[in-house]
Amino acid sequence: MDDITGRQDIDASFKLRPSDLDHEFKIAPLAWHLGNLKAAARRRLPRGIFDFIEGGSYDEDTLRANTADLSALRLRQRVLATTPSRNQHTTILGQRASMPVALAPIGFTGVIYPRGEIHAAKAAQAFGVPYSLSTLSTCSIEEVAAAVPAPFFFQFYIFRDRAVNAALLQRAEQAGCSALMVTVDTAVHPRRNRDLDNGMTVPLKIRPRNIMRILMRPRWLAGWLRHRPTLANLAMFVPGGTDLGTVSLWAERNYKGAVGVADFEWVRRNWPRKLVVKGVLDPEDARLAIKLGADAIVVSNHGGRQLDGANTTARAFPAIGDAVGDDAELLFDSGVRSGLDVLKVLGLGAKGCLLGRPFVYGLAAHGEAGVTAALRLVAQDLDQGMALTGVDDVNNLPPGLVIEPTRA
Repeated sequence: MDDITGRQDIDASFKLRPSDLDHEFKIAPLAWHLGNLKAAARRRLPRGIFDFIEGGSYDEDTLRANTADLSALRLRQRVLATTPSRNQHTTILGQRASMPVALAPIGFTGVIYPRGEIHAAKAAQAFGVPYSLSTLSTCSIEEVAAAVPAPFFFQFYIFRDRAVNAALLQRAEQAGCSALMVTVDTAVHPRRNRDLDNGMTVPLKIRPRNIMRILMRPRWLAGWLRHRPTLANLAMFVPGGTDLGTVSLWAERNYKGAVGVADFEWVRRNWPRKLVVKGVLDPEDARLAIKLGADAIVVSNHGGRQLDGANTTARAFPAIGDAVGDDAELLFDSGVRSGLDVLKVLGLGAKGCLLGRPFVYGLAAHGEAGVTAALRLVAQDLDQGMALTGVDDVNNLPPGLVIEPTRA
């Protein structure tokens, strides 16, 4: 039980255990591997929406390097040290988790699948992993809180108007959110070439080819027309605006941009629970965040969607770990695609990781069931990786688990 919120422990409804992974997976699989979910998402979504999920900034060098650098890490295989039982359970930001994974905050999720945030939150709770709700969600804080009894994290973008910021923090606190995740790597909105090519801009640029692509995806179109998503957390601040385009334009014009020391100090004074800084790649920023009162840091380059040419999380993480030590909980974000990646991340010293695109593929293809399928794939990969590296507990890793390439 969370003493602050009084809400149900997130692990209480978790049914799947490591020993059940193979059996559960074979009963009714939606996907044998992540590529199946990705392909199904591509089939269901219009081109522009899929590219919004899949793409990064500029030439997407950092996007590609995120997965490449994780792939370059090697795991130490131990064939005579295999254990008969393996524990994936841990805690992330004070919440119990069935494996060291939380769902990352993804904006505009209801554009991907109707009421997507609620589908993802329900799947996360049933599986026993924490869920992070974006400020730019299409279901409101209150709607998600009503749909799932377990506490969730709230990702926070800072706006120019302090009254708007105060209202969002108050709503998150009243909804029982157990941690606030302040994103700090979005001082500007860089060019995303795929989005420009597809007209995915604010305001939206509708072109004949966009219309044809949408008409070729009738299931997605039916869901859009039935639910008409907007940015539900922000609509109340927009006079006369309830549609997605109007509220998105308001958000872009009123977004503050760079987060300074004074902004962070204000958030720390006004948020009484765990405070997380998301988007750190430099040890100096990590030290400053802790000095300003952060309880945890998400080492991240925003999934390759911000500064193209920035360091990858896999390369940046060791130096930040050395700088921070035990002063704050460190989470890994950007590039994680499998349970083997999760195991590598833990070997680098992370407490856990945020899972983004893999769960979104599942959501786009199959809603809540697709998110569950993605989580099962990750859990199965992690269990098998643990078996082949002699790891019996994600909280007690053997030394030398990850063989690192030369640090950048």
